[in-house]
Amino acid sequence: MNVLRVSGWKIAAFVLPCLIIYSLLVFVPILVSFYSGLLDWNGIGDAKFIGLKNFEKMLTNDSIFWPAVGRTLLLAGVSMGVQLPIALCVAILISRYVRKPNFLVSSYFLPVILSVVVIGQLWKTIYNPASMGGMLNQILESLGLQSWTHSWLTEPKIAIYSVIVVALWQYLGYHILIQFTGIQNIPSDIYEAAKIDGASGLKADRYITLPLIVPIFKISVVLSFIGSLQSFDLIMVMTGGGPAHATEVVASLMYNMSFLSMKYGYGSAIASFLVILCLVATIIINGLFSKLDKRYS
Repeated sequence: MNVLRVSGWKIAAFVLPCLIIYSLLVFVPILVSFYSGLLDWNGIGDAKFIGLKNFEKMLTNDSIFWPAVGRTLLLAGVSMGVQLPIALCVAILISRYVRKPNFLVSSYFLPVILSVVVIGQLWKTIYNPASMGGMLNQILESLGLQSWTHSWLTEPKIAIYSVIVVALWQYLGYHILIQFTGIQNIPSDIYEAAKIDGASGLKADRYITLPLIVPIFKISVVLSFIGSLQSFDLIMVMTGGGPAHATEVVASLMYNMSFLSMKYGYGSAIASFLVILCLVATIIINGLFSKLDKRYS
């Protein structure tokens, strides 16, 4: 059998243009952002080089920054700890009990393709006070649970949790689709052989489904965590980071500092921190899943 041999120079000739374009669109803006974080600049006028003072202020002298980091990590943790297990359970149930699952999976995926503005406005209406037609508060009042009613998006202690619920609802179908596809790619012969040996139901899921779906589950974890760190649009549509910065996350704080407070240099420092956080999180997740891959390979 003849094997097609291609020289390394020819491969480089085809890869290099894409690599150059990718570098210009990804790596160059990141480097520019790091450099802008070293400036005292409003984004319009003259810039003054101040070294690491923006980073020093961000890490040691900003009462809003670290709470925003905490909320960002909270969103990521809830997404991985609540959303992904639910998505995996739903994907297993659909693949096992639904004969023609494509329509059901597509229905779960529908919120993902809706505009974030539409979703934000829809849930703002749901969270409205009962006097303004808020469906959630009206349901609670009809059940005699008036003490449970709240101004969900204007009370600082619960506003962030109200937004997290919407984020989980929006992207649940996304992870159901990913994990359902992974389960469908597991050969049915393995389940049939396991059934003959007496392994079915939860036992089959434990010893067959979960080990074989580890690479797919890793994709969901990475996308969920990094997506949560970069969450911005839903926050801005629903609360804008308020009330009193109670729903501020790193991405929204970066935007507010760069374009509303006209502190472009400081906003770039926050953006640099976000890039580093995403990179570190990706390395840690890859390290953890590489151990699982070796265990189940």
